[in-house]
Amino acid sequence: MQGSISIRFVLHETSFCFICSHLASGGKEVDKRQRNVNAADILSHTSFPAGPLHDMPQNIIDHDRVVWLGDLNYRIDMPHFATHSLIKRREWETLLKHDQLKMELKEGHVFQGWHEGAIEFPPTYKYLPNSDDYIGCDENHMSKKRRSPAWCDRIIWFGKGMNQIQYNRSESKVSDHRPVRAMFTADIKVAEANCK
Repeated sequence: MQGSISIRFVLHETSFCFICSHLASGGKEVDKRQRNVNAADILSHTSFPAGPLHDMPQNIIDHDRVVWLGDLNYRIDMPHFATHSLIKRREWETLLKHDQLKMELKEGHVFQGWHEGAIEFPPTYKYLPNSDDYIGCDENHMSKKRRSPAWCDRIIWFGKGMNQIQYNRSESKVSDHRPVRAMFTADIKVAEANCK
């Protein structure tokens, strides 16, 4: 794992937790398993100190609403050239059938009970900086480490009372990644004394 950071807060009577992480990279099966281990480690080892509000959750999963974002680094399990061919034809649905995170969520290997919105945008990685071209899309841009494009950058959530109303990517070109963004509505519990 490359790292993670978590924050929490309470809005009225509802607790929120946000996690931003950079999980293990790599396109091999062992790398996928390591990402699953990274996620489990973050969930089991992240704890918040007791604060002035005694009923604040100390563990990530105990918060009412949780959002996890970042470079989760899950890849597409397809041959390099097949991936590029499907991207050129904008066949996201076919590619997503081979997306490691989607498969791991479905099989219950990681993030049990978590949700992700519909992905209707191109893979977010690996671009030539300051370009719209993926690395490896032509012979002029081949690298020694062949990295197929993938949706490495993700936003997932846990808990009831959240509705994702937007999930897309930005076209910022300063990195080899395209950042993702999401917008949610969230139910908030308000104490009756505050409703008057």
